[in-house]
Amino acid sequence: MNIFKFIFLFFILTQEAVGNTIFKDNFDKPDKWKFITDQVMGGVSTGKVEFLNVNNNFYARMRGNVSTENKGGFIQVRRKLEKLNLEGSKIIEIVAKGNNQNYFIHLRTSGTFLPWQYYQISFKVLNSFETFKLPISEFKRSSMFLSKRINPKNITSIGIVAFGRDHSADIYIKEINFIN
Repeated sequence: MNIFKFIFLFFILTQEAVGNTIFKDNFDKPDKWKFITDQVMGGVSTGKVEFLNVNNNFYARMRGNVSTENKGGFIQVRRKLEKLNLEGSKIIEIVAKGNNQNYFIHLRTSGTFLPWQYYQISFKVLNSFETFKLPISEFKRSSMFLSKRINPKNITSIGIVAFGRDHSADIYIKEINFIN
C-alpha cells in the first residue's frame, strides 16, 4: 500500500511543478496580432512586425527604433484575449531571443480603462532562444488607480513591448503560454 501512496504523491507533486497550459500562442495565426507604435499619441517611434514560418516553426519578429522624442517611447505587438478563459493562470511563459535588450510584457485588464494603463514585467533577451517564466503576481501596475493584483480572468490583452528609452529593438517571439 505504501508504494501506491508514493506513486500518487509523486504524480500530484509532478503535476503541480509542471503546471498545465491554459492558453498557448505560437504565432501560427498572425491575424490575431496588431502592431502599434507611439505614433498613435504623437510619438515618432517606428518599426514593424513580421510573422515568419521556418520549417513549420512560427515566429513573430518585431523590430524598429524606439524614440522618447515628442513624449513617445514604444513599439509593440498586441493580441486581444478578452474572449479567452485565463482563470487560474499563474505564469506567463514566453520563448524569445533578440538583441541583448530589455523588453516588456504588458497586460491590460477589464480594469485598465485609459489607453496608457497596463501592468508590466521586463525580461532580457539574448541572441539565442530562451524560455522566460514570468509570474503574473509580479507584474507592476502603471498607475496607483489600478488594482494591485491582476485577476487572470480579467486579462483582455497581452503585448510584447520595446519601451521607455531610445534604442533599436529586434526581438523574435516563438511562443507565449499562460500556465496555472
